[in-house]
Amino acid sequence: MSKIDEVRAEMVTAMKNKDKDRKEVLSLLLSALKNVAIDKRADLTEEEENTVVLKEIKQLNELLEQTPSDRKDIIDLCKYRISVLEEFAPKMLTEEEIKAIITEVINGLGITEPKASDKGKIMKELMPKVKGKADGKVVNQMVAEMFK
Repeated sequence: MSKIDEVRAEMVTAMKNKDKDRKEVLSLLLSALKNVAIDKRADLTEEEENTVVLKEIKQLNELLEQTPSDRKDIIDLCKYRISVLEEFAPKMLTEEEIKAIITEVINGLGITEPKASDKGKIMKELMPKVKGKADGKVVNQMVAEMFK
């Protein structure tokens, strides 16, 4: 079952339950998924669907960061939308899992003592392995900490 079908089914359930806010969030996600599929002119892969969901969450997080603290209405709305979208997001890797992958990549490259000059090589190998499963900022920070 594709994400589009899952979202559509959840949207129908939200409409039956008269949950207008949830239906609105799901409608926006469904539109985003359909637009990417239309642009691609083919069905989306699971990775592409996950990328769309993560992009929507990222945009809401950025809006949340930019919102003044006195605008409680916008903050609450963003948090609610993020909570709904996270139901459809892929399971993210934990810090321990990311560290294990970083160690695996470093060993695979044959680097015994990582230096700051090795960061580019490490990131080039690492990012395809964690794409869509971990936040790039977090991964970058964890790699940077290894050089301290």
